[in-house]
Amino acid sequence: MSILDQDQLGAFCRHTHVELKGAASGALAGLTFGLKDIFDVAGHKTGFGCPDWLRTHEAAKVHAPVTQKLLDAGAHLIGKTHTEEMAFSLTGENAHYGTPKNVAAPGRVPGGSSSGSAAAVAGKLCDFAIGSDTGGSVRGPASFCGIYGIRPTHGRISLEHVCPLAPGFDTCGWFARDAALLARVGEVLLGGKAAAPGRVLLAEDAYALATPEAQQALRPAIARVEKVLGKAEPVTVSAEGLNNWFEVFRILQFAEIWDTHREWVTREKPNFGIAIGKRFEAVQKVTAAEVAQAIPQREELAARLDKLLANNAVLVLPTVPDIAPLVNCPHDQTTAFRERAMGMLCISGIGRLPQVNLPLATLNGCPLGLSIVAARGNDEMLLSIAKNVQ
Repeated sequence: MSILDQDQLGAFCRHTHVELKGAASGALAGLTFGLKDIFDVAGHKTGFGCPDWLRTHEAAKVHAPVTQKLLDAGAHLIGKTHTEEMAFSLTGENAHYGTPKNVAAPGRVPGGSSSGSAAAVAGKLCDFAIGSDTGGSVRGPASFCGIYGIRPTHGRISLEHVCPLAPGFDTCGWFARDAALLARVGEVLLGGKAAAPGRVLLAEDAYALATPEAQQALRPAIARVEKVLGKAEPVTVSAEGLNNWFEVFRILQFAEIWDTHREWVTREKPNFGIAIGKRFEAVQKVTAAEVAQAIPQREELAARLDKLLANNAVLVLPTVPDIAPLVNCPHDQTTAFRERAMGMLCISGIGRLPQVNLPLATLNGCPLGLSIVAARGNDEMLLSIAKNVQ
């Protein structure tokens, strides 16, 4: 029986369906996974959440390295998972293919752009699933759906034969329902050893961006992390304000998106959904002068984060400011939520840092995640901490 016969959540793609058996043995032998429909599978088209992309691109000639590594480790690919159009959204509401159901918060979005992967893991349709995270597309859905998720250090995992959004920020991430499996997948895709954690820092300015109710709900989660790592020291990540950091992130991300997709969008004039169409109009408005100013600003901020996280320090902060928004929220409400969330999510993006969502809190019966962040290359340390906290 195909996963498509079992999928009542709309998590898996019908239009790019593919199943592949993994190797007979390996670190992930016998486990099943879903693959976000931006990763190539040889002999099959990659849809990128966009019918016009599917129509104008040929079948992949080779597997993406991520796909190959997982198959070689014994994991079975059971299907491609839905992504928001062009992987460019934080809600996961695809105008063409619909919105996967969030079993942990019925009536609320699963989060994007790795919507199908998060929904599939939360709904127990597969053991783990691969997503991607540019501005929060693994971390946000992990928080909304009450599962573990990691955005790794930028550049640590190959994105060859993967549809790009903004290459200077794109990463391959993944989801699991327990921290031990999240770490097992990390052993295959990362292959390093965990350092011992240093001091613990609580990002007060990021914490302040959460709603008052969310702040209250996260206090026991922070206490659970402190029980493992020790008392957290309050710090301010951004002296100039995280909204200013988000503006640096936004300018560079938008410029990269337009550089990456200008030729195809101009040539094909794709029929984007309304929300994504508006965002593609916005990316074209970033000026060369803004980019020239933002490039050195990012490097200065990244250097500051390097200093803050030296000696294996761990930064603790809310993953997003609140529980998942309702499906079909008015556009202005969705935009307001996204911009507030991006004040938190942009920290790792700017610093090229690894971040893990810990599903440790609930609010009004819905999941709410707490995140741990570390210096570049300390992905395995975060995965180890997640196991110890769980």
